[in-house]
Amino acid sequence: MGGGARYPYPKYVWSPAGGWWTRPTNWATNTTVAVIGIAALTYGVWQFSASVEKRTVQPDRPIPSMLWAKEFQNKDKKEHS
Repeated sequence: MGGGARYPYPKYVWSPAGGWWTRPTNWATNTTVAVIGIAALTYGVWQFSASVEKRTVQPDRPIPSMLWAKEFQNKDKKEHS
């Protein structure tokens, strides 16, 4: 099994993915850097979104974004003032 031996391929063909039978030695490092970058970007977008979220119509029941949106963080202080 395995599809046979590696056949000769044209050397003038360029591929952004690495071409035929690529096995980069630093694939784990590249993957780790990409995952950390995506996680940092996601965290930044999440924080920005939570800080600017405003509801024009208040929900009639609890919704998940009420846990992290700044609009709902100090609800007790707004009611008493």
